Amino acid sequence: MSAMGEFSFGRPTRITATVGVGREGVIDIEREARLGGRIHTKGVLILGGYLTHRFGRNLPMALSARLVFEQSYSEVDGDSASGAELAALLSALSGLPVRQDLAVTGSVNQYGEMQAVGGLNQKIEGFFDICRAKGLTGTQGVIIPRSNVVHLNLREDVVKAIADGQFHIYAIDHSDELVELLMGVPVGEPDEHGNFPAETVGGRVQARLRELVACLPAGSREADGTARGKEAQPDREGDSRTPGEPPRLPPGSGPEGEGRGPGRDGGPEGEATN
Repeated sequence: MSAMGEFSFGRPTRITATVGVGREGVIDIEREARLGGRIHTKGVLILGGYLTHRFGRNLPMALSARLVFEQSYSEVDGDSASGAELAALLSALSGLPVRQDLAVTGSVNQYGEMQAVGGLNQKIEGFFDICRAKGLTGTQGVIIPRSNVVHLNLREDVVKAIADGQFHIYAIDHSDELVELLMGVPVGEPDEHGNFPAETVGGRVQARLRELVACLPAGSREADGTARGKEAQPDREGDSRTPGEPPRLPPGSGPEGEGRGPGRDGGPEGEATN
C-alpha cells in the first residue's frame, strides 16, 4: 500500500522467486539492497521455517532461493506480502505456474496459517481499478485472510462488480487454500513418513528438494548438526580448541625458550618467553 499526504491507495506489485542449489536458504533481495524493513525481513525468515516444517522433516534443505518485488524502487516493509511470497516460492519449486488474474494479501506463519493485515480495502480497490482499466473478465479477484472479512468496507462500484460476478473476494484460513486457488493443484497431505503424493504441489516440491540435495557435493550433504559438532568448542579456561585437542598451557608454563605464535596466548606475534 502507498500513501501521498493524507491519501492512501493500493498498488499491485509483482513478486518473483528463483530457486537453485545451495545452503543459503531464502534470501530477501529487498534486504540485501537495503530496501527492506525489519518486519518484512522477519516475514521472509518465517517462510524458511514454513518450508522446513512442511516439507523438510525428513529431508535436508539444500536450497538457495531469492525473493524480490519487481521494479520496486522504494522501501518495502510489513509482512502482508508473505502469503504471495510463499506462493512464488512454491511455484518456483514445483514448476507450476501461478494465476495472474488474482492478487494476494495476507501474512502467513510457520504453520501456513493466514493472518490478518492492514490496508485491506485500499489494496482490494487498487487491484480492482487496474482490472477494470484492462477490462473485467469475471475471473479476477483478491485472496484475503478470513480473519480480515470483518474489516471489509469497499466502494459501491467494487461491491456491485462482486454482486454481478465480475470480481471476486476469496477468504481463506490456510496457505494450502491459497496455493490451490493460484495453481489449481492441491498441496496434498503427507503420509506417516512425511511424504506427499507425487501429483500434488507438496509432492512436486519434495521431488525438487531431493534433486537439489543430490546436486550437492557428497561431503556437504551431512546434516548441519554434524558439521557444527566439528567446530571448535571452548575448554574449561574459555580457550577455543577442536575436540580431542589437549588443553593449551597458560602463558609462561611451557618449556624455557618456547615461542608464542600470533594471538596464541594473547601476546604479540613473535614474542618469546624466557
